[in-house]
Amino acid sequence: MDIILIVDNTDDFCDNFCILLVMIMTCFKLFSLLANRKNIIKLTNILTKEPCKPLKQNEIKIHYKFDKDIQSNTFYYAVMSLVACTSFAFTSFLTNFGERKLIFRAWVPFEYSSMTLFCLLYVHQLIGSVMGTLVHVACDSLILGLLAHVCCQFEILTYRLKRIMLHSDGLRNCVQQHCKIFKLALLVNANFRMIISIQFLMSMFVVCFNLYEISLLKLDARCIKLALFMGAMLTQIFVYCWYGNQVRFKSRQFIDNIFEMDWFTLDKNLKKSLIIMMERTVMPIEIISAYTISVNLDSFIGVLKTSYSAYNLLRQMNE
Repeated sequence: MDIILIVDNTDDFCDNFCILLVMIMTCFKLFSLLANRKNIIKLTNILTKEPCKPLKQNEIKIHYKFDKDIQSNTFYYAVMSLVACTSFAFTSFLTNFGERKLIFRAWVPFEYSSMTLFCLLYVHQLIGSVMGTLVHVACDSLILGLLAHVCCQFEILTYRLKRIMLHSDGLRNCVQQHCKIFKLALLVNANFRMIISIQFLMSMFVVCFNLYEISLLKLDARCIKLALFMGAMLTQIFVYCWYGNQVRFKSRQFIDNIFEMDWFTLDKNLKKSLIIMMERTVMPIEIISAYTISVNLDSFIGVLKTSYSAYNLLRQMNE
């Protein structure tokens, strides 16, 4: 409503539009989690039941190692996001509160000239920004955790195949687990493809507009606020690309892991099963956004290049 009714210049539009995109993304993630509740339960059931469930001591250690990494990364990601949000609010408090300006531009259907109403609106926006940050952390950590568990399953499967070299049993479970890993990755991709796609698109717009605004400002509190905001957006894209890249790497590495085994000592049936598993893994698992774009480190570089190109276009139009 502020963009439609009040905004009359480029700076105000950029200020509002960036926050609008982030809050739209927040709402979309929240409703997507609610809509995918049954699918999330299905995904966790795959991981907690055989053949994916770790049984041996070494398998439990592998699972525990990935669990610890997920917990640590979630903690650091939450701290980074909340620090960025707090810094954003604190900077706004130092620069805007005394001038009776809200944290974010907004249209409200009443006059808030009184100190009480202004403080209520200010606190409302502060709570909204914190809750929005927590929704992003929760949704992103869930998706990234599931991708990390896909990598974990490849390591557990590699360990089980190495045991077959010694005991020549359990191949049936290994084949079933291999199928479950592909099913797990397919379900994660299908259920969260839209979230990842919209995250990429909106983050690209936010980075572009923030670059444009920073280039027009001197080094002051507002510039630092925008830099923190842009850093948070870039981190969001990077963690998706990192874990998507790890899934692709682990699935490709699985073929090499099989080759490194003493497979030539196995009987004919075991060799055939290993060849079938290798044939299926020739095409690595790809996490896809927008049905065509792979989520990996190359895509992260592509987003940066596209954002910078759009920024250059805005600069030329402004000149």
